[in-house]
Amino acid sequence: MSEDQKKLLETQLWNIANELRGKMDADEFRDYILGFIFYKYLSEKQYLYANTLLETEQVKDYLLVTNAGDLEAIKEESLLKLGYYLKPEELFSSIAKKGNANTENESNFILADLESILNSIEQSTMGTESEDDFNKLFEDLDLNSTKLGRSTEARNSLISKVLFHLDKIDFALEDAEADVLGDAYEYLISQFASGAGKKAGEFYTPQQVSKILAKIVTTDKKRLKSVYDPTCGSGSLLLRVSREVPVDDFFGQELNRTTYNLARMNMILHDVHFRHFDIRQEDTLEQPQHLDMRFEAIVANPPFSAKWKGKNNPLNENDERFSQYGRLAPTSKADFAFVQHMLYQLAENGTMACVLPHGVLFRGSAEGTIREYLIKELNYLDAVIGLPANVFYGTSIPTCILVLSKCRVHNDDILFIDASQSFEKDGNKNKLNEAHIDAIIDTYRTRSTKDKFSYVSSLEEVAENDYNLNIPRYVDTFEEEEPVDLDQVATDLQELEKDIAETDALIADFCQQLNLKTPF
Repeated sequence: MSEDQKKLLETQLWNIANELRGKMDADEFRDYILGFIFYKYLSEKQYLYANTLLETEQVKDYLLVTNAGDLEAIKEESLLKLGYYLKPEELFSSIAKKGNANTENESNFILADLESILNSIEQSTMGTESEDDFNKLFEDLDLNSTKLGRSTEARNSLISKVLFHLDKIDFALEDAEADVLGDAYEYLISQFASGAGKKAGEFYTPQQVSKILAKIVTTDKKRLKSVYDPTCGSGSLLLRVSREVPVDDFFGQELNRTTYNLARMNMILHDVHFRHFDIRQEDTLEQPQHLDMRFEAIVANPPFSAKWKGKNNPLNENDERFSQYGRLAPTSKADFAFVQHMLYQLAENGTMACVLPHGVLFRGSAEGTIREYLIKELNYLDAVIGLPANVFYGTSIPTCILVLSKCRVHNDDILFIDASQSFEKDGNKNKLNEAHIDAIIDTYRTRSTKDKFSYVSSLEEVAENDYNLNIPRYVDTFEEEEPVDLDQVATDLQELEKDIAETDALIADFCQQLNLKTPF
């Protein structure tokens, strides 16, 4: 599919999303439209797979199959291959057709049927390997919400209209080489993030930042056995890593229930098999779900300076993730708690890259103690990258990327990159373009010092700075001003005085002619 066709698909889906825009908040209509797109995707995957099983049968179109034995056989194979099952009458095209029937003899009421179908998808997985991946996946699609319409008829009409428009769009799932729908889904998520204000930070990392993190953790890698995100949001950051190198298995954890559902949908819609992703819902710091595992790559954009229980939970004092550092991260700022958690789960040959607020570079007290231990005792900090302000949704503060590794090649220095001025305006936000990203990644991979952009600091120099990592201490971005020609300034002032005198005389003359008092 061409780039123009891809853009067309994105536009079509966004226009359909806007059918719901006037009815509810951005984060609410997001859940409906993405849920309906996901249902259509599941339906088309089911239809295409069933038809491959019917190639040697007399009836080759799954929509026309009525034989109970054939349907049972397709169900068994579908649960193994796809992880779920849809009957012919439960397919998206069937329910969309019914919702838009215009004959007197045929009902177009579909709300009850649609709710039953969404429940049926989940129920089909019960007792199978994919049960956890589909459990309550559609719980945010409340078809009886008055936000869709005050009356049942109004809600039915709106949903039928949305399904009708979606049904006319070709998702091109037959093209196994293209991930066009996945790209379009990511586009919609980014569009919703841009309109969701502060809430956007809960589920989406801007694509250009995701790309930097992904390229860092895949440096010198041809393939990754596993990648992990402890605050995975919509899962987009995990999926971004797989665009750099093949990834065998994806792992993530997310606190927000709605966002957790979105992450699972995102994985499935990007054709990640249910056996190759494990997304869990819980508080990562208090109830980590993958604690016995170690990961080759870790990426994260944790909530900035979030509150956590810290010392208010006595168990944290002896938790192996935190106990060796001598201090716990403050309860008002969990930034370093997330760093410690990720380091604990990082494999010995692994690299992690995470986005954090600038305060982690220089704040003192407990955070200063943790920072010194990371560098002096563990020597895991590989690079510090300063990003521009106003890049993230929901906050305008400048941020940084910390890169940490347990297998550092350059274990006697730390690379500092100041990319704070590497941006272009994008509406009311700042954005890194491809050239900015390439400059950051090239500097990271070549580990080079560049004037006013990067500096390779020895560990001794960092120690002399009391382990303060504030980037201006290492990267000199001072721009000398041009020398001032005082003789020229004096001449300019004389000319200005002459101009003022001439103007005053002109005003006085006008005032005299008009018989007015002069203002000076």
